[in-house]
Amino acid sequence: MKKIEVILRPEKLDLVRGALEDAGCSGLMITEIEGHGKQKGVVQQWRGEKYKVQLLPKIKIEVVVQDTEVARIAKTIIDNARTGEIGDGKIFVSTIDTAIRIRTGEEGDAAL
Repeated sequence: MKKIEVILRPEKLDLVRGALEDAGCSGLMITEIEGHGKQKGVVQQWRGEKYKVQLLPKIKIEVVVQDTEVARIAKTIIDNARTGEIGDGKIFVSTIDTAIRIRTGEEGDAAL
């Protein structure tokens, strides 16, 4: 099993979430976060004054999928989240040793 963590623009949430549901991801977690990448924030102007926003609003989506699904799910995310501009986000994939469904006690892929 693999855990896919996606950091993306807030305006892409509905599009990516819908695409993941269409791709068969039955369970996902969504968190509103703040952060920055290489750009270290952005400079904005308000009422003639410039100020730097260092932590930008982002969305983190987490899904756990079978190993064979990682490439397909990652492509689905990229196809729906990419704008081609700085700040599109990142995808992180990590290994999950096991999953246990609390209600039934099922383990492994059956718990997904």
